[in-house]
Amino acid sequence: MKKRDTVVALLPLLCAVLLVGWACSRLSPSPSGTEALPAQASSATTTVAPRPQWTGPPPGAKYVGSESCLTCHEESGQRFHKTMMGRIMSVNPRTPQEQRVCESCHGPGGPHVAAEGGALETLMTFKKGVEPVEVQNATCVNGCHEKGEHTSWKGSTHEMRGVACVTCHKVMESVSTRYNLAKPTAIEVCSQCHQTRRAQLQRSSHMPLREGKISCSDCHNPHGTVTQGMLREDSVNDNCFKCHAEKRGPFLWEHAPVVESCTNCHEPHGSTNPRLLKVKVPRLCQQCHIETRHPTSPYDPRTGAKQVINRGCVNCHQKIHGSNHPSGFAFTN
Repeated sequence: MKKRDTVVALLPLLCAVLLVGWACSRLSPSPSGTEALPAQASSATTTVAPRPQWTGPPPGAKYVGSESCLTCHEESGQRFHKTMMGRIMSVNPRTPQEQRVCESCHGPGGPHVAAEGGALETLMTFKKGVEPVEVQNATCVNGCHEKGEHTSWKGSTHEMRGVACVTCHKVMESVSTRYNLAKPTAIEVCSQCHQTRRAQLQRSSHMPLREGKISCSDCHNPHGTVTQGMLREDSVNDNCFKCHAEKRGPFLWEHAPVVESCTNCHEPHGSTNPRLLKVKVPRLCQQCHIETRHPTSPYDPRTGAKQVINRGCVNCHQKIHGSNHPSGFAFTN
């Protein structure tokens, strides 16, 4: 009993000795430790100066030519010359602005060269938070990308929501095979924001974007259109008819929901139902056809007859998009 009490009394002393020994081992110098500590201290105290806010080039700033830029930025220049834009500017410039190459986008480099690499606030860097988005985009649009597909950029959904050109495009190096995209494919670029659409494309019935057969830009113009959803055509149906021409008509017997919009029945980006349907047949048809020839009740108490329910409407009504048959009012032929 006395022996156990003695051991218990010595436990705090033993713990104190072990703690002191551990502390001494941590503080004792070692060949690697003596060299590492100053480096760690210096890295901890090093601060990066904040980048000056963009002011734009001063009045009378001079252009120095791309050769002066390549003196320091040779590696960036080599990557740029491999891109589509780089090849156009260096091999076949079409305008005086393109002949300036680097300075056509970044602005006159005279103040930057005179300050021996300083005066960064006078250059357009296209970095997030440095220059206003509208100023960055104006550099791309004004004089270069203001015609063709970019005609409706001003006032478009992306422009109004502050989307920068460099959000989708990467000019200084080649990442994609076309359009200088910031990601290898258009679907990866669009999915940075449109996460819901990306999720829909993972469904069993989906548009063949994942397989690379079509692209987001086949239906949408990301630079803006005059239609809702930035569709390339005047309406949803016209957009769909580019591929599904057999559904265009005109038909002798037209199906009203089809004429109105394909999206009344179909979810264009992806669905868990066959053929991109929003709801399975016959539930889809019964959203409109509630009490017609085939009531939704499984049994008619007046006649005792069983009704057609939970069966495929299109087994009989095969010409559901429209019919040209003289007796095709029910879209059966």
